Amino acid sequence: MRRLGGLLVHHLVAARQRTFRSLAVPNYRRFFVGHAVSVAGTWMQRVAQDWLVLDLSHSPVALGVASALQFLPMLLLGLWGGVLVDRIDRRRAIMVTQAVSALLAAALAALVLSHAVTLWMVYLLALGLGLVTVIDVPARHAFITELVEPENYVNAQALHSTVHNAGRLVGPAVAGLLIAGVNVGAAFAINALSFAAVLVGLVRVNPRQLHRRPRALRESGQARQGLRYAWQHPELRACMLLVAVVALLGQNFRVVLPLLARDTFGGGPEVYGWLTSALGAGAVLGALASAARASVTAWSLLVWTGVFAAVNLIAALAPGLGIALVVMVGLGVANICVNTLARTLLQLGAEATMQGRVMALHGIVFLGSTPLGGPIIGWVCEQWGARAGLLVAGISAGLAALAVLPQLRRVRAPEPAEAEPATTS
Repeated sequence: MRRLGGLLVHHLVAARQRTFRSLAVPNYRRFFVGHAVSVAGTWMQRVAQDWLVLDLSHSPVALGVASALQFLPMLLLGLWGGVLVDRIDRRRAIMVTQAVSALLAAALAALVLSHAVTLWMVYLLALGLGLVTVIDVPARHAFITELVEPENYVNAQALHSTVHNAGRLVGPAVAGLLIAGVNVGAAFAINALSFAAVLVGLVRVNPRQLHRRPRALRESGQARQGLRYAWQHPELRACMLLVAVVALLGQNFRVVLPLLARDTFGGGPEVYGWLTSALGAGAVLGALASAARASVTAWSLLVWTGVFAAVNLIAALAPGLGIALVVMVGLGVANICVNTLARTLLQLGAEATMQGRVMALHGIVFLGSTPLGGPIIGWVCEQWGARAGLLVAGISAGLAALAVLPQLRRVRAPEPAEAEPATTS
């Protein structure tokens, strides 16, 4: 019995070390800690902005428009942002984008606290933040490849997703309390202050210990080159298709969940915060499970896309708030597994000089699809309710998984071994 207990402890210790191995790298740890503080504020702002738009407009479509404006620049300019990221110092680029994001949050806080805010101002600042993400998103994801060795990419990405979703767990709950008890502007002000943490973390990163990758030279046609590169690799192409469909119609939580809280379950901002926090709790669990993985495959992405589809359909049928909160945890697990596996597959499958453009393409289909998906799902919810939005998410993800199944079967099948050339002595 004692031996069995010792083996169990040994396996638990080994699993913990495997799950958190990237934190042993000093540069990654500095970036991770700073990001952990900042991301909670970011999620506070997202919830506060959604509720502010709903309060100013009383329109589900306005929610979709605000979300669309924030991600429209990525759709239009994302590929060129990736070209730029392949050419410049990624650490310095992130420092600039994070500082500008802090200024935009501070401006929105000032407008709300002075009672001067109107809907068009929220739209304008959302668009400004969207312009920042054109550089920020591909730079942050590509920067992780400079912080750790390739064998730790999946772990580093998963831990990055863990802290992102831990922020989703804490930030929305705090934002709901602040909105209900203080003022929606307080959430924006706290977010502005939180960017100091990630800036300090980036300053403390030691440039000499980074795993620098060759920078792309300036030449014409680099954006088109990135498109051709992703299209000519079947596994990358299938991965992009799954991400595009799931992001377009399946991940419009900022449109669906406020309506689910208010119209379906008769709650206020605190209920919206609970639903988003439950989604974040599941995402943390899913990210930790992903961090313990030794490898990833396109097949595992396909399986988790199917799980994501099934859980959305279950969520659409949840009869009450309690069950909906439990299902949101499951949805968070499936959602983060799809996202983490997709990003890791793209990083591992792309050459070093193409990583910025490949991750920018991911940003286009992941974030840039929101300008289309947000209003579409907003209209669906306006016509048939929030549950219809969840049904659309589940059905579309399931169909996408079936569509790429034949292609991934061909990728998964081993190629016939080539005969070895004869040797002469």
